[in-house]
Amino acid sequence: MPDATVPRHTAIIMDGNGRWATNRGWPRLAGHRAGIDALRRTVEAAPGLGIETLTLYAFSADNWGRPQAEVDGLMRLFHLYLANETDRCIADDVRLSVIGRRDRLGPLLRAAIATSEMATSAGRRLHLRLAIDYSARDALLTAAWNLPHQAFPSREAFAEALGQAIGAHDPAPDVDLLIRSGGEQRLSDFLLWESAYAELYFTDTLWPDFDAEGFTTAVHHFANRERRFGKLKEVV
Repeated sequence: MPDATVPRHTAIIMDGNGRWATNRGWPRLAGHRAGIDALRRTVEAAPGLGIETLTLYAFSADNWGRPQAEVDGLMRLFHLYLANETDRCIADDVRLSVIGRRDRLGPLLRAAIATSEMATSAGRRLHLRLAIDYSARDALLTAAWNLPHQAFPSREAFAEALGQAIGAHDPAPDVDLLIRSGGEQRLSDFLLWESAYAELYFTDTLWPDFDAEGFTTAVHHFANRERRFGKLKEVV
């Protein structure tokens, strides 16, 4: 039986890159570069905390509305991350996959994603999922549209359709712990269905400063919460 005090599926909204750079008088893209180091630290720490699936919000569907120079820079950083981290993922037994739309990404980035997913497909120590061009509401709409309309679907059937809508090759478990860095306290259209009973943890730490210690604190906070899923404690 899985340990209920361990957030087997942890999701993170990586917020605060731009403010981190602005506070230093640097361009926003410098904050996104520093955020990649925080991402690497988080991935390295996750298995030791008992986490099996880690979903990171890298780029939302609404982020296309940011200045073009920032968007272009982020796309280059995504490509660079895949090029630099794929071998590390293989060595660390990490499976990498991307969820979200791909039709609006450039062909080189789409090819890099496919290459990384194929190369790391045997990873079993951690499933790392990067949400790029992702919108939970759009995914819900797409899943509802694609379901057969002659019967009311079960939750399991809808979850499967939702996985297909975001390009997930196999379903991930519901989110146990959702962390947001940067001081904001909102979900920002991220994993709305999957986070129905997730424990929420908000930290003022800007994402480039997020480290293994901060991650461990969030997981310990989760372990001390009482999860009842709408039931009474003695029933759970």
